[in-house]
Amino acid sequence: MPARPQKISLGEMRSSGVRGLLIYCADYRCSHSSAISADRWPDDVRLSDLEARFACKACGKRGADVRPNFNWNARGPVGGMGYR
Repeated sequence: MPARPQKISLGEMRSSGVRGLLIYCADYRCSHSSAISADRWPDDVRLSDLEARFACKACGKRGADVRPNFNWNARGPVGGMGYR
């Protein structure tokens, strides 16, 4: 998997009032996505640190694009990507 740029930490994200994550499958042909809570990880973890740990439940590909979910309060978590 190619090196990904370093993203913000969960602490920086939480300081902006964002507590959820959007997880997108790394395979553009699959385009499966999920919304999850970021509460299980400590503040010093970066979004880019989590990307290689996800596996898509739809196609099985490892790796993901992890982004802050700015609409977390409007919609709760939805299953779909497995964390390992």
